Amino acid sequence: MYFDAIAKIVSERTGCDISTVKPESKFYDLGIDSLDTVEMLMSLEDEIGIEIELDQKVETIDDLDKFIQSKKA
Repeated sequence: MYFDAIAKIVSERTGCDISTVKPESKFYDLGIDSLDTVEMLMSLEDEIGIEIELDQKVETIDDLDKFIQSKKA
């Protein structure tokens, strides 16, 4: 549901082509470290208009997408 927004932010942040960002892509493998994660989440909050309080570990794009969906519900 939020995959496209997440992929866009990841692509902008890392400089990778958006087509290489897949649901199973791990943030670490995309070159995103903990500082990048915080900055990426702030950008994502602006993009989708939802405050994201990450209270669990997410390793993949799909993990983050499902986490946001669970908090939105």
